[in-house]
Amino acid sequence: MSGTRERLRRLCLAAVVVAGSMLTSGCITVKAPDKPIVIELNINIKQEVVYRLAGDASQTIDSNKDIF
Repeated sequence: MSGTRERLRRLCLAAVVVAGSMLTSGCITVKAPDKPIVIELNINIKQEVVYRLAGDASQTIDSNKDIF
């Protein structure tokens, strides 16, 4: 029984805290920044290099079939 009573006491205390904070809080204002948002992206694109190497390897294998 004491566990249930303790949980009820904590719930009531939490409700009082939430209600009190709602009464004392002011308005919340959201506005856009004056300066534009800058997002810096550092992206390395390696697909072209891999594609070129694959093409070169294919040509090398085709021209040297006796080695492979």
